[in-house]
This record gives sequence, C-alpha cells and structure tokens, in this order.
Amino acid sequence: MMRRRVVITGIGVLAPGGVGTKSFWALISEGRTATRTLSRFDPAPYRSRVAAEIDFHPQEHGLRAQEIRRMDRAAQFAVVATREALADSGLELSEIDPHRIGVTIGNAVGATTSLEDEYRVVSDDGAAHLVDHTYATPHLYDYLVPSSIAAEVAWSAGAEGPGTVVSTGCTSGIDAVGHAVELIRDGAADVMITGATEAPISPITVACFDAIKATSVFNDDPEHASRPYDSTRNGFVLGEGAAGFVLEEYTSARRRGATIYAEITGYASRSNAYHMTGLRADGVEMAEAITSALDESRLAPSDLDYVNAHGSGTKQNDRHETAAFKRSLGEHAHRVPVSSIKSMVGHSLGAIGSIEIAASALAIKENVVPPTANLHQQDPELDLDYVPLTARDWRTDRVLTVGSGFGGFQSAMVLTDPERGAA
Repeated sequence: MMRRRVVITGIGVLAPGGVGTKSFWALISEGRTATRTLSRFDPAPYRSRVAAEIDFHPQEHGLRAQEIRRMDRAAQFAVVATREALADSGLELSEIDPHRIGVTIGNAVGATTSLEDEYRVVSDDGAAHLVDHTYATPHLYDYLVPSSIAAEVAWSAGAEGPGTVVSTGCTSGIDAVGHAVELIRDGAADVMITGATEAPISPITVACFDAIKATSVFNDDPEHASRPYDSTRNGFVLGEGAAGFVLEEYTSARRRGATIYAEITGYASRSNAYHMTGLRADGVEMAEAITSALDESRLAPSDLDYVNAHGSGTKQNDRHETAAFKRSLGEHAHRVPVSSIKSMVGHSLGAIGSIEIAASALAIKENVVPPTANLHQQDPELDLDYVPLTARDWRTDRVLTVGSGFGGFQSAMVLTDPERGAA
C-alpha cells in the first residue's frame, strides 16, 4: 500500500518583528533582529533583561472582546496564525467533512502569562497566603489546561476530527507537526490544522531561566544579544510567537490547484534519558533522530541542501548540535549551509519548532538560506558553515530542521520540494 504523502498548503506566522508570514520572512531573510529590552513588565530586578516580543493587538486581527477576555495570549496567537494559514491555503472548509479535519498544537508552558496574572490578583500581589478565589476570572480553568488552546483552534476552524496538544518542551513545535503528518498518513484525517504557540514572557519564566543562567545577559546591546555559534555567546533570548499550518494529502492538494510550500517526508524524535537541562557532548540522540528522519525520507545525508538548526546560543547546545550534525551527516556536515533564526526572533520555547518549520518551507519556496545574525566571531570549536549575517541565495530542495528541548528531547524533520526534492 502506497504511503500517503503530506504537504504544507497554508502558513500563518506571528513572530517578533511583525505579524504575518510576509513580515516574518522579510525579517529573517534580511538578517534583521527583533530582540530588544523587555517591555511587558519592569525588567530591572532580573539577570536577563532582553526579550523578543511581538507588538500584538488582538482587535486588529479580528478577535472580539469576549474572545480576548477568554483566551490567554498564547491561544490568541494560535487562533490568528491558524486563520492566516487557512486563508493562505484557499481551502473551503465547508466543503470538507468536519470529522476529517483535525487539530494538533504544540505548546510547552501553557497559559503562563494569564495564570501568573490571575495569581497576582487572587493573592493581592502575593501578600495573601490564603488566596481569595472570588477575584479570579471565570476562565481560570481554561488557563490551567493547555488543551484549551487546541479547543480554541478547533472551534475557530470548525474542526471535529482528532484534537491534541503536544507538550514536549522546546521540541513541541516539531513534534506537533510530526504527529499531524502521521494522522494523515494513517488515514485518521484528510486535513490537519497544526503548528505551535507560546507566550511565555512573564516574571516567573524570566526568573526560572535566570536561576539556571540559560539566558543572555547582553542587556546593554539587546539587538545583538542572541549570538548562536559566536565565541562571545552567553545564552538564549526568550521569545514568543506562533506558527500555524494547513497540511493535506498531496494528490488532493494538487487536484485543487493549491500552492504547495513543501512536502514533509521524514520525522523522528529521541530522548537522551540523561539530565533535565544538560546535554551529552556527543549529540548521539539528536544524530539518531536525524538519521531516522532521513531514512524515512529515503534520502542520504549528502542530499540535504540546508540545515535549519536549533542554534539557541548556549554554549552546550551549540556544541551538542554541531557534534550531532557531524555524527549523522558525515563529511556533508562541512558542506551543507547551517543557520539559526533564533538569532533574529529569539527562542519561543514550544513554538519555535513550528516557526522554524515555516522558515524551512519558505526557504524551499524562495531558494534562500536565512542567515545567522550576530555571528561575527565564530567559535573555533564550531567548524561548520553557519551562514553568518547575510542570507545566501541557494538551491534548497531538501531541508532538515531540528529541535532540542529540556528533558532530553531531540527531534528532526525533513522537508522537500515535492517536484524537485525526490531522491
């Protein structure tokens, strides 16, 4: 039995620097950064005071007052990204059996912003040990359960098929899309609305990353604070955002004349069972995920044209990832262009994997490799082609995108041009 081929026919992105896929692509292809001094609350007490924030006004994107009151910022991002992706796809959902339309959303930290805001209200800014629940919003339960995000997306689209939230830390955005692909391949759905969302920029999140010294302290130079692969790097920049996709079976998409951005030909995930935040230097688990994704795609390492890296800008991650590329790709690791868009849009935790899938699909469509911004002085320990500062015009028929998350999660996905990228 021939395996169903799964393609991306719609993309919607909310990322620092601009709302919408066009704004996102313009930012990363031009090598501009959207990192700045944190503005959502007073950053003075914190070790890291930079962030990649979105200037987002929900009313401007069609959300009604009641929706804004009900939904956490992360859910608002997801719904707006989904609407853009659906419009971009040209699908007429009314013509599809709603039970054949599914939703799979990735998210790492749920409604962190709203939960913290509500705790401050019911505890009188922490003064009351016994909180007064009567001050809480009636929507507090929706903030507690991340599944409410997938429910909001499903309601917005009228989807009545499989519904899931995938929460695997910073690989959630890849894993959610990978799960959606599998549902279409298995015949459980014909159309999947998928992607990931995150709005983690809150005092508690900033304090948590301060405690483990994971985030950048280039507070006096926020535009250049995220420096993957640079010898001066000292941590990632916290971000927020969302990316939504419409996935369809290839034959059906071709039949209706849809624009096809990319085919998702391979996906794999591994865990290292090693340490909550630490990574082994040899990168073996990520390498295994990459090899498995390539095998599923029926591609050799030398077939890859571009690697969209995790590239968080922490010393241990950049070393781990470089080792993984060398282990899985062999000599081709030194020939294939590699870059990190986190240098421009920050690290939006569970959402970034989907945002990077969007970047990978657009790189295929445009035949452009986005650069690694702020890479002026490459760490001599890291000896691959990390595409510094300026985008590269490049034939990008086959792209690997990877993610690495706390808890030891390592995920890899291969996207190809469905006409030019076959092995």
